Amino acid sequence: MRWADFALTQYPELELLYHIPNEGKRSGGAGGRLKAMGLKAGVPDLCLPTAHGGYIGLYIEMKVKPNKPTEKQKHWLRALRAAGHMVAVCYDWDSARKLLEDYMKLPPTCGTKGETHEATETLGAAESV
Repeated sequence: MRWADFALTQYPELELLYHIPNEGKRSGGAGGRLKAMGLKAGVPDLCLPTAHGGYIGLYIEMKVKPNKPTEKQKHWLRALRAAGHMVAVCYDWDSARKLLEDYMKLPPTCGTKGETHEATETLGAAESV
């Protein structure tokens, strides 16, 4: 994430890169609260929600060798790929950096830039931006 902050001038869309804080052990109470708020086991660590090369976004699961993705993580990676995202497992920051750069160099996916959907008229619950 430090590299992403540094590279913002070259790749402005890195402003949208975010970490999903899904790792670590938590107390029962804290885990229960997070689960009630929508936390789900296995969700990849990083998301870049920009569309390139026919994909609708990029998800990266970060691992330290010799660790491998868990079954829940594999499930999420397969489901996200089936939904149209590029997915990858990276074992160090440099491979994640290279993947992010290569992904952002792909042509933007058509029909995604600047589109806004007015969900508030249909659903009545969300505030439009």
